Amino acid sequence: MTKKILVAYDGSEPSKQAVMEAKSHALESVDREIHVVSVVKPTGPFTNAAISKSIGDEMAKKYEKELVAIKEENEDENITIVTHVLVGELENNPGEDVCAYAEKEGIDMIIVGSRGLGNVKRIFLGSVSNNIVQHATCPVLVMK
Repeated sequence: MTKKILVAYDGSEPSKQAVMEAKSHALESVDREIHVVSVVKPTGPFTNAAISKSIGDEMAKKYEKELVAIKEENEDENITIVTHVLVGELENNPGEDVCAYAEKEGIDMIIVGSRGLGNVKRIFLGSVSNNIVQHATCPVLVMK
């Protein structure tokens, strides 16, 4: 049976550490798959959905380049790396999109950084990692 690990990636140092940790956990299984997923939230004027979507699509392209680099860096490790950039709903916490993806793909474990690139810092966990911990239906490992 394939062990599927999802890494919630936002380009922050903890999310880069999460990728390394996922590789370590993946080595425990013969058949393994790491899903590196980034969620971008469209921004822009609330009244103009087309502009908001366009900005979200541009942000997605930036993350796609980073995810391709992660995939290429790990080609020789005999681990299947699946990458996805999800454009989330403006009103949703990106953690909701990560959890939905994990359920849809049958993910066995989620690894997430404790704090990402957001401007607002929480006392214990960032808002996205906290959301994932609260709503995931599989084990979650939070990297500090």
